[in-house]
Amino acid sequence: MIKIEKKDFVHLHVHTQYSLLDGSAKIKELIKKAKEMQMDSIAITDHGSMFGIIDFYKEAKKNDIKPILGSEVYVARDKYTDKETKDKKRYHLVLLAENNIGYSNLMKIVSEGYINGFYYKPRIDHEVLKKYSEGIIALSACLAGEVQQYILEDNYEKAKEIALKYRDIFGEGNFFLELQDHGMKEQLRVNSELVKLSRETKIPLIATNDVHYLNKKDAEVHDILLCIQTGKTIGETDRMRFPSDEFYLKSPEEMYERFGNYEDAIENTINIAKRCNVEIEFGNLHLPEYTVPEGFTNKSYLEKLILEGLKNRYGELTDELMDRFLYEFGIIVDMGYIDYFLIVWDFIKYAKDNGIMVGPGRGSAAGSIVSYGLGIIDIDPIEYGLIFERFLNPERVTMPDIDIGATRL
Repeated sequence: MIKIEKKDFVHLHVHTQYSLLDGSAKIKELIKKAKEMQMDSIAITDHGSMFGIIDFYKEAKKNDIKPILGSEVYVARDKYTDKETKDKKRYHLVLLAENNIGYSNLMKIVSEGYINGFYYKPRIDHEVLKKYSEGIIALSACLAGEVQQYILEDNYEKAKEIALKYRDIFGEGNFFLELQDHGMKEQLRVNSELVKLSRETKIPLIATNDVHYLNKKDAEVHDILLCIQTGKTIGETDRMRFPSDEFYLKSPEEMYERFGNYEDAIENTINIAKRCNVEIEFGNLHLPEYTVPEGFTNKSYLEKLILEGLKNRYGELTDELMDRFLYEFGIIVDMGYIDYFLIVWDFIKYAKDNGIMVGPGRGSAAGSIVSYGLGIIDIDPIEYGLIFERFLNPERVTMPDIDIGATRL
């Protein structure tokens, strides 16, 4: 085991202002304080979301701090798509992207929670985690974590079963039992059981502080934030409140004082930080791929759709029409927008086939005979003498902008 210096610690459980009405740490101030405390790595793990990831990544990189990208997700007690249940409770679980595959999977997990699992909060379940587990490191979270909840219910065997299940989902060495100490007696009790559980299962420990604000003195302001979230007033006694003022960005020395007896749990924060290496590329377009029917390339399928659409629109394809088509199609191919047009064609066709209103097309897209042939717009650019170059121009490389808004008369 390597010798740990007091300054060596990495915060892996951190909420920013993007944990809406629950975290008050602004990203710029968070990174600034981390740098002042000579931290070379820090994580972002906002509740159920990844809204702050890009701002956090850029600010950390700018200050020579390694950004560790994650989210504290909500795990449904039953199937995540079940929205008939009256049980609004859910478990917490911290997920960290180890690499770009993990970052991609983390986005899929969070998106799934919002799109198909939203019930008061964006939720997922064990099956979703299993499907997208590659490249992800998981921590058991706070007292609201599933393992911790069973410990608090005096069901140690169930806590052990769940811990082993998470280890199996994420793989050996990718799931950690999270020790926290915010001056709460429940945490001391849970920590004792987690240490026992770690010895029995060989699941490693990790030391964290559940950061919700930057400085200890910010606890009072954070309490007001919680009141806004829950619609309560400061004077009310029966309301949600944090049990102490210990949920701030503690220095490595403070964390070492709290968890000095668990040197492996501190060391593991450093090891995880070294393992997490996500690189986000900026300045290049990353468009989704469209799956075409068998026997076609994406280019040949788009060409087929356009020509069929133009025949339906005009009847006879004159030399003028073909020249215009070949000119536009060549630019679309050269600029790499084949899949873009296939995707737009697909969802507009779906809308029209299912009685969903879309507009006839406005703005520069109305100057494209390709868009007209695909049914994306219903304005004939030839009849009205509309020019294509306002829409797409090799001399001005910008994404196509297609306005499909519907106007009800």
